[in-house]
Amino acid sequence: MRYRFNEFEFDSESLLLTNNGETQAIRHTEAQVLALLLEQTDRVLNKEDILSHVWQHKVVSEQVVFQNISHLRNRFGNNAIKTFPKRGYQWQLKDEVITSETQYTADIQIPQKELELSQQAHDSIPMHKRPFWQLITLVCIFFTTLGFIFSQTEFTQEDTKTVIKLAYIPMTNLDDKSSTKHRNVTFEGNTDFDFTVLHLIDTELFENSIAVVYPKLSKTHPLILTGHVRTHKKRFYMDLMLKGPASDWKAHLSGSSKEDVIEQMKVHLKHDVIYDLIRKPQSPEVRQAKLSLAHLSSPEDLNILRKLSINYIKNGELEKAMVMADKLINLAHSQENSQHLGKALLYQSNLLMKKKLYDLSSQKLKLAVEQFEKINDLQHQTHAWFIQSRLDNQLNNYPAAKTSLLKSAQFAVQVNDKLGEIEALTYLSELAHQYQNDDDKYFYLQQAENKMNVYQLPIYHFATISFHHAIFAKTLSEKEPHLKQVLKLTAMTPEHNVAQSSRRQLMQHYIKQNRLVEAQTIVESTLSDNYNNSYLKTILAQAKQQTDKMISHAKRTFEQGQLAGDRSLSLDVALLLCNEQVNCDFYSQYITDNATPSWRSKNEKNVKAITSNKDDH
Repeated sequence: MRYRFNEFEFDSESLLLTNNGETQAIRHTEAQVLALLLEQTDRVLNKEDILSHVWQHKVVSEQVVFQNISHLRNRFGNNAIKTFPKRGYQWQLKDEVITSETQYTADIQIPQKELELSQQAHDSIPMHKRPFWQLITLVCIFFTTLGFIFSQTEFTQEDTKTVIKLAYIPMTNLDDKSSTKHRNVTFEGNTDFDFTVLHLIDTELFENSIAVVYPKLSKTHPLILTGHVRTHKKRFYMDLMLKGPASDWKAHLSGSSKEDVIEQMKVHLKHDVIYDLIRKPQSPEVRQAKLSLAHLSSPEDLNILRKLSINYIKNGELEKAMVMADKLINLAHSQENSQHLGKALLYQSNLLMKKKLYDLSSQKLKLAVEQFEKINDLQHQTHAWFIQSRLDNQLNNYPAAKTSLLKSAQFAVQVNDKLGEIEALTYLSELAHQYQNDDDKYFYLQQAENKMNVYQLPIYHFATISFHHAIFAKTLSEKEPHLKQVLKLTAMTPEHNVAQSSRRQLMQHYIKQNRLVEAQTIVESTLSDNYNNSYLKTILAQAKQQTDKMISHAKRTFEQGQLAGDRSLSLDVALLLCNEQVNCDFYSQYITDNATPSWRSKNEKNVKAITSNKDDH
């Protein structure tokens, strides 16, 4: 049976879920629970009903029922499934059953002319002869309609073939050390791609000014391709970036010639998943499902597998991320691809560091550097030494961390990675502050600012300097002028990460001091509808004791935070809503499923309180 509700359609036999015609990833058990609820909307189904139907003879805890119900509510809305205390669950959304006849009518439209002709033929036949001739007429209509459908399908396939339209900035050749900076890698379109070259901007300017340049270009060119190329021992390497409205896609390719790599690039960029992910924001779970499907369809594509590994890391699924990284290592080794082999080893080093297995992390990192050195990949050595500094910091070894960051900055200079160099210097300043080394703290922050001036970077980059001065300040009152300066410098780029953090800190400071008029000014200055700004509205409404507004904004923040993959903020808001006794079953389960050890430690008292309240009820 097929069901339609809101913008969703669900087939209870195939367990296929679609949203506006687009297939949605859904866990098998969730789909089974959904099918049961839709098939018995007139009943309140208790846990035993659901367990016996979905899990049958398997020995599982009753908690799995609650978890799957929570996941379905998270997908379809909290009001989709109603909980009847001590009785069970019932589907609440209005749904429409789609019969096979209805579906046939919807999918196959018989041309109006054919219907009129068939009706005329039907009316002219004597009554006693109609059954036979009616059959003949129906057969004629069937084959006429079938021919019409096939002709339309053939026309559609031939004339509406999707051509991918990309604007591109000719890629920078890192081998060219001349002052003219030749941009000698250009692309020719074909039946799959329509390329538009952007001559008036180069890769370096785009990368260093992306927060202000892309919004202007995106009005006419929403998808922009750029990157770097180089050669080593007669092998050609390409690092590409495709920027879209929601995010970017990075890939690393290598081959025996420039033509070979460009052909690889065109094959790789035909993957639909790339455009799906960079055009619109999607939750980490949805991204993961789509990347998994893309990997299954193209198991040899190193870049898709690499992206899947990264997504597992972002989701906090470290064991799965380690497995994917292992798979990437094996595949890269079989393809003799040192670049992807090095990247996979870097991911594993990071994962082992998160698990506090520092010796193993160090071993993986050394192996990664060896792979990058083997192909003279200075750009990735920049990244490797940055990770080494984080490992040194975990071991409380500031001198070693300082050495690693200066090496990272040095490699960045060699590949003209200005932002990489500045990132190494500002992080070194931050570490010096952590280790109470005031001389280094101010010296390297000043070095970073000097570099920004020399490189003539856009003004929003200088906000990082003010933000670090706010980090160095001891009290919120001392931080305030620096945080205000950040907002001035990011007036044209309000969604920059330091701007978002500064607004949040100022809001908390103003609320704590009961300076609600100034807090209101910050909210009014944030025009974008995103999870950061919704959170500001939430805490302001809470400070003003506007409970209904606070709950409304908090729910919006939770939804947007989930979509953006900001787990920490989503957890904060879930805790807030639970404290307000708003659908606490759902939000407490979200906390149980997603809380990291550090977040749980920071919010230990509040988490215990909601757990206690839940047990009492």
